[in-house]
Amino acid sequence: MQLWKPGWLEKACRTVSPRFPEEQAHRAGRVSVRPHGIRIGKQGGAQMSDYAFDIAVREHTVKTSRHTTFYLEAGPASGTPVIFCHGFPELAISWRHQLPALASVGFRAIAPDMRGYGRSTVHKSHEDYALEHAVKDMIELVDQLDIERAVWVGHDWGAATVWSIASHHPERCHGVANLCVPYGGLERGLEAMLPYVDRNVYPQDQFPAGQWEYMRFIEKNPGRTTEVWEVDPRKTFKTLYRRGDPAGHLKPTFTAFVWRDGGYYGGADEAPDVDRDEWMITESDLCAYASAFERTGFFGADSWYMNHKRNAAYAATAKNGGRLDLPALFLHGRYDYVCETMTSRLAEPMRELCKNLTERVVDSAHWMTQEQPHAVNAHLLRWIANNLPDVWPKG
Repeated sequence: MQLWKPGWLEKACRTVSPRFPEEQAHRAGRVSVRPHGIRIGKQGGAQMSDYAFDIAVREHTVKTSRHTTFYLEAGPASGTPVIFCHGFPELAISWRHQLPALASVGFRAIAPDMRGYGRSTVHKSHEDYALEHAVKDMIELVDQLDIERAVWVGHDWGAATVWSIASHHPERCHGVANLCVPYGGLERGLEAMLPYVDRNVYPQDQFPAGQWEYMRFIEKNPGRTTEVWEVDPRKTFKTLYRRGDPAGHLKPTFTAFVWRDGGYYGGADEAPDVDRDEWMITESDLCAYASAFERTGFFGADSWYMNHKRNAAYAATAKNGGRLDLPALFLHGRYDYVCETMTSRLAEPMRELCKNLTERVVDSAHWMTQEQPHAVNAHLLRWIANNLPDVWPKG
């Protein structure tokens, strides 16, 4: 489903000055979002709160002998590439607020559907979703597009992919920015994260895997989770895409009970029918997610959780012992109680492994790009301006 009328982003280019990257970054962060996301108007045009946009969002497909990648692209082909990798369970459109922000200042913004999602290949075996394969997909994508290096941005499993690109192919990176999932954890497998569980919140005898109990359940019962979410994808996404709640601080989050309850939703056979969180997604957004997953199902998405040992073995082959010298940005979600980095020690390995690390906090839960797009855009653009000035679009 194409959500955007061709030509909806360009006018943003006229709202910023190309001469002052800091001011440009700040203003682009402002103009690129509205609190409830992109809204499709009665005439089919995208509407935003402050400025009119008229930059085309283009749809493309890259095919190789092993995989097909569908991707969205905005901005000039001559701009520095910024490639956005989404996580679970999302799509390229999860970056719908970031594409205009980056394109508006002259970057070439690219957002693929990751393997198993949307219009990219849905492979049939669990092992096809090991991170090594996702990294190869992205390297093939930039090879096909004649891109030597890019700024890579990831969220959730997309962050694990981007960290893996940085550690295995640093020569293809100007820098990396990741949301919610820190380096030195997920991309190294479930066992690597367990020592950093906050045992004050998740006692060992009650929650052996802490907030990651849901990963244990999916790994042992992959078909069950897939079946439940596939009953009604619309309901599923309404339960998942919720804004952050400060009241959840230092309390066990819902994912910690999935193993105990025999599945999500207390072990129910389908997601409950809750109201759509209007702050997070519009009706058009919800229809796009639901229709995509009605077509593909959740097998591919769930299969990303089936490769912890394979991912650990792949991480062990990283260059430079896994240490990163290139500029890296990490955005913490203040109310992300699954990938909890505010009070736990989960981010400690990242700080040890990244030589040039910038950390910022966003007042959001896990779905940061959709809940607080203004903040994400501002942090991302300011970081590029300050840490990668040579890649900032010229004039």
